[in-house]
Amino acid sequence: MFGVVPRIMWAKALPPDEFNRVPMVMRLLLVQGRGHTVLVDVGAGGGHSPKNREIYAFSDMKPLRDVVRASGVDPDAITDVLLTHLHFDHGAGIVDPDGDGWRLVFPDARHHLQRSQWEHAFAPTPRDRASYYEDRMRVLEREGVLVVHDGPWQLAPGFELLVFDGHTPGQQLPLIHGNGTAIFFCGDLIPTHHHIPTPYVMSYDLLPVAAMQEKSAVLERAAAENWILFFEHDAHLAACRIVKDGKRFTKGAEVDIAGA
Repeated sequence: MFGVVPRIMWAKALPPDEFNRVPMVMRLLLVQGRGHTVLVDVGAGGGHSPKNREIYAFSDMKPLRDVVRASGVDPDAITDVLLTHLHFDHGAGIVDPDGDGWRLVFPDARHHLQRSQWEHAFAPTPRDRASYYEDRMRVLEREGVLVVHDGPWQLAPGFELLVFDGHTPGQQLPLIHGNGTAIFFCGDLIPTHHHIPTPYVMSYDLLPVAAMQEKSAVLERAAAENWILFFEHDAHLAACRIVKDGKRFTKGAEVDIAGA
């Protein structure tokens, strides 16, 4: 999770287990307003092989519709599913097992993705091939719910999608303005607050130097404009503001975004 950064530098902050695994979550974002009820990413979903369940030590994997319902939203009210990218921990949850096949979790919702990510998902490199589940992805095409975009775009006023290519081609991340503040969904650009330092990028990043440059630009803007950073994979911190100290960026005040 930390690329070339030595374990001795990150293990005290995020201690690994005996298999060198660190605690991670798949934290999703539900946004309502301006005629849309939006879910950002869908997690890994169910139907995983025993091998994958052992490798990733999946736990507390509740059905996604139940998670949405527990937040006080009718799952059938979801109008848009924004997929940052299609790595399994972000996009495999678009479907549930259905006999020998798959069915969409939100069949009436538009599912948004960057064209470059969609194309890459079906022609991945040997390095990231295992991250894509083609049989699940094909359901989007089969059911006619996929909406592809080319570059940055806007879902609604104050809800824009920025595009990054260091981690994987066409990772789209929401920047949401409202109530006098802005929330940036960090996705795999900054998966946890431990990844705020510029060199802390993942071995999963196809273009790590580009990922560092993209992250630095986001952190500069986040500090200058007082954004809230929302962490998708951080097991201990959901969101915080950012502070610039000289040339370094550090975690600022923690933020409770529920109801934001």
